[in-house]
Amino acid sequence: MSDITIWHNPRCSKSRQALKLLEEQGVAPEVVKYLDTPPSKEEIKALLKMLGISARELMRTKEAIYKELGLKDVEEEEKLIEAMAAHPKLIERPIVIKGDKAVVGRPPEKVFEIV
Repeated sequence: MSDITIWHNPRCSKSRQALKLLEEQGVAPEVVKYLDTPPSKEEIKALLKMLGISARELMRTKEAIYKELGLKDVEEEEKLIEAMAAHPKLIERPIVIKGDKAVVGRPPEKVFEIV
């Protein structure tokens, strides 16, 4: 099992590019297709702590579901985390995790920060 994990969406070009960059460095990360296996609220909270960002900073604010749920006006972190757990499409991608550190791979080259 790899010590590096990537929260991956194979339909996302940035996610595919980040995975390819890791593989080109000889890294065989554990691939978590988070849309198929959504993270729990606790996993999202742990990830936010590793990233050092707020829930809103982890959200894809241009997704239709973001607007449909009226999340722009939501201030409470817990509600935003609940929304991401219920609708993982809201989670920015890709995310690469190593130990207690994580990075959002946008641009994909950011994955080199923790590899």
